[in-house]
Amino acid sequence: MGKPTETRRTEIILAALEVAAERGLVATTTQAIASRVGIGQSTIFRHYNSRDELFAGAIDWIGSQLMMALEPYFSSSEPADVRLRGMVYQQLEFVSNNKGLPRILFSDSLHIGQPLLKQNVQRIMRNYSIRVIQLIQEGIETGRFDKKLNPEVTVRYLMMLIQGLLMRWSVFDFNFDLKAEAEPLWDFFSRALQPV
Repeated sequence: MGKPTETRRTEIILAALEVAAERGLVATTTQAIASRVGIGQSTIFRHYNSRDELFAGAIDWIGSQLMMALEPYFSSSEPADVRLRGMVYQQLEFVSNNKGLPRILFSDSLHIGQPLLKQNVQRIMRNYSIRVIQLIQEGIETGRFDKKLNPEVTVRYLMMLIQGLLMRWSVFDFNFDLKAEAEPLWDFFSRALQPV
């Protein structure tokens, strides 16, 4: 008897992310993914109609897992600056355990090749932005952050810092500790948040 559908789909996604981390998205074939899971290639197509659908599903899975990991920082009663700092640390730890994510985010497949993949990434980025904007706004209202900050712009710059760090990590083949970068990133960014 085969594994439950959701279990098998998750195995396939995790294998796809592992292979993408090693080979890049373009060279990640369904056969390589199937071999990593220890199943026949046809089993992948019982769960996903295409390779594009599989990677769109992988992005959805990563997005939901990331938001679950960050939820305590959005819903906690701790001060906004403490929560935002923890969120940055948690996000880098999460990505350090999912090396396929930056390979997907910085691939041509995302930017020009797979509309479904791009739409899923855009949706996740919008959802993430909305939650972090709320956190920044709360910090402004409670005096933890500078009242002159524009929450939307502040979040865009935070995302750019994180994405730039992930790009560097990916380009250098993950040869430095991503989690160790959380402290200097936060130290730099938090200075811009401080009330004047």
